[in-house]
Amino acid sequence: MSHSALQFPAPPPRNFLKGFPEGLLPRPSVRGQRWKLAGHVSADFLAVGLDFVAVGYLAALAECAVHANPSLLLHPLAFPKSAWGFLLLYGALFTLMGYSERLYQPEMVRSPRQERWVLGKTMFWSTLLVVAAMSAEGHLISIGVLAASAPVNFLIMLGWRNLRRRIAEKRAQHGLDMRHVLMIGAGPVGRRIAAHFGNDTVDKRLILGFLDDDEPIEGDVRGRIGDLAHIARTEFVDEIILTAPQQLDIAQTVIAEARHHHIDVKVIPDLFGAEPESVLFERFGNLPVLTLRQERIPCVGLSVKRAADTLVSGIGLIMASPLLAAIALAIRLDSPGPIFYQAARVGLKGRRFRCCKFRTMVGDADCLKEHLRTRNERQGPCFKITDDPRITRVGRLLRRYSLDELPQLWNVLKGEMSMVGPRPHPLDDFEQYELEDLQRLEVTPGLTGLWQVTARRDPSFRRNMALDLEYIEGWNFWTDLWILCKTVSVVLQGTGA
Repeated sequence: MSHSALQFPAPPPRNFLKGFPEGLLPRPSVRGQRWKLAGHVSADFLAVGLDFVAVGYLAALAECAVHANPSLLLHPLAFPKSAWGFLLLYGALFTLMGYSERLYQPEMVRSPRQERWVLGKTMFWSTLLVVAAMSAEGHLISIGVLAASAPVNFLIMLGWRNLRRRIAEKRAQHGLDMRHVLMIGAGPVGRRIAAHFGNDTVDKRLILGFLDDDEPIEGDVRGRIGDLAHIARTEFVDEIILTAPQQLDIAQTVIAEARHHHIDVKVIPDLFGAEPESVLFERFGNLPVLTLRQERIPCVGLSVKRAADTLVSGIGLIMASPLLAAIALAIRLDSPGPIFYQAARVGLKGRRFRCCKFRTMVGDADCLKEHLRTRNERQGPCFKITDDPRITRVGRLLRRYSLDELPQLWNVLKGEMSMVGPRPHPLDDFEQYELEDLQRLEVTPGLTGLWQVTARRDPSFRRNMALDLEYIEGWNFWTDLWILCKTVSVVLQGTGA
């Protein structure tokens, strides 16, 4: 049977006893490390409570010495039973926050500096949260004693972790608990992993050598992939590290053999030359997924922007309602046709929406547009001509002061537009976009924008696009506020076309 046709046996059905630890302990947890994880979490949890009791007795002893009153030693922790809940909360907060910071993961043992930092950060925030909760409930526990116990807790936990690390180093020096590791793939990645284990004084591993189908068999290259079963048995291999997972046939062979011989398998994923600062691990169904890069999205800023859009557009529609009614009446009396002009526009990520404006042109303006294409004064997709014959008398006045755009406050309120952003283009202009022009559709289109307040008369579409991209790349809330203030000045000058 060929390697590519190998079929892995289905995992055995899970019974209650095997599934109970996974259902009880926080995830992610690894089978074989759960009892160790439970022990470390329990040790820290007990340390928090016992340390507080010890500090309480020391505080009572000091108070007894100061006041020369031995009776104070009889009740060194005089607080109601309900206050024990805060101690439980303290221990739970510390261990859960430590778990979220990977304080109990195996790799933390190999990084003492990072472990100290994470331990201190976890202790600080858990203590601060419990102190805040106790302050709100009337100081059921002495805040002074709790604050004093925090650095003592830190030192005790740091001490037993250092002791655990020294014991592991001593055992590694004497060859105790040393795991026999076989590397699959003698390339640069495999060499880096081997070098790492060679310098690791805590999690010591004995590298037995490499198996590789492409490298010459000499030195630490012990053989080919087909030699795996023989070497695994004769060398008592505990763990296989696979550094060539992109070769499907090799990976399937190695994993199947390891499962058959009850050997642990670790896989070094191929990151295609990337060295990300952090890697996010997720699951899509049963498939593990590594995120190598994730674009930072200013969620708070965008939420504030949307809230401001809703508030400003809602208030604007209410306050401008008398003016809107007057404009509607003027349009009705000036020329036949609808009061509002609604046309399809292209918005965020290419979504189509109906953009609402006051009608400023004759009823068949869209039909006449194609006959006027030769007179277009704009460079690029946009269409604009001076003294457009389709514009009505009232429309010319509305355009001069941009009053025809007021109904778009409804589009802003609905979330189809924003108060500030690149102006939405008609479909026929959008169809003439070049590839790089699509970047302007990465944000919500706006009622006004950077181009409108800095280069409104510039006929160049490239200039328009450059300003839109400048706005997108450097966006912040204060830029929007500046553009809105500048828009008021531009509108009052009556420079609209």
